[in-house]
Amino acid sequence: MTGQHVLHEIDQAIAERDDVTVADLSDELLASNEPLVLRGLASSWPAVRHGLESADAIIDYLQVFDSDNVVTALYAPPEAAGRIFYAEDMTDFNFEYRRMALKDAVQQVRSHLDQPNPPSLYIGSTNVDHWLPGFRDENDFPIRHLGPLVSIWIGNQSRVSAHYDFPSNIACVVAGQRRVILFPPEQLKNLYVGPLEFTPAGQPISLVDFHEPDYERFPKFREAVKTAQMAVLEPGDAIIVPSMWWHHMEALAEFNVLVNYWWRDTPSYMGPPLSVLQHALLGLRDLPEAQRKQWQELFDYYVFNPDPENFEHIPDVARGVLNPIDEPTARQIRKMLRDKLL
Repeated sequence: MTGQHVLHEIDQAIAERDDVTVADLSDELLASNEPLVLRGLASSWPAVRHGLESADAIIDYLQVFDSDNVVTALYAPPEAAGRIFYAEDMTDFNFEYRRMALKDAVQQVRSHLDQPNPPSLYIGSTNVDHWLPGFRDENDFPIRHLGPLVSIWIGNQSRVSAHYDFPSNIACVVAGQRRVILFPPEQLKNLYVGPLEFTPAGQPISLVDFHEPDYERFPKFREAVKTAQMAVLEPGDAIIVPSMWWHHMEALAEFNVLVNYWWRDTPSYMGPPLSVLQHALLGLRDLPEAQRKQWQELFDYYVFNPDPENFEHIPDVARGVLNPIDEPTARQIRKMLRDKLL
């Protein structure tokens, strides 16, 4: 049995504030472990003001900064209805990749304005400083000390299935409108997540169609919906998405622009945790159950619940990687891993 759009089943709104200005954007606020909508946070950005004026105005404004670098755009035919997803048999995707200049991609989106059922063109996760140099001189949050990766997302109506990101994230609607549906990390088991290595946009995604969830195929999704939080973001609104929260994103207007900032709460030399998961799949998952449980104990002892008392019997100078990881130690561990994987 399929259901109606999942939004009709969500009764919990994402917490929000309308009293936060750019000057109030503290590290403590950004470190929130719960999602938070910040209404009007970027309302003073020139890009937002152009977006409120019209699609043509924001398009012309963006082209002032265009570096002429080529982007990878995702093109989906009208029958995809904006859903960036897999083909029916999941051996391919329901879209194609197109390499083109950013200005040409944006003009293609402009050419579909006012069409009742346009094809989708989705320019995702495009580095602002590389493709639109100078944009951040006029449109930015004062968080450069966090070393964020700043990306822009441009397109017409689209929907990207629920996925997680490891870095912390603050995203701001520059033009158009976004519906955001969030689930806490522990809902992984109820979201029916697809493959790890074959994904539409880099991260594993929920296979549930939020516009028409199939509860016979995905019955546990009902439990996920009970925990869901939702908000619709207008131009100038921002949202803090904590690390590892699942987020479903829908661009609702005929022309949409979003800018987001990703940053790590730990040094980049620590490496991506997803690589650890992939290596664990290779080395641990298919061991006999008894051995897996033994390794689970080891991981708990050394990684997930390390007690300083566990290592007091070892002199500090001899603890090696059992000490807090610094950059030289991280390099040593990566070299050790490379040598063992060759």
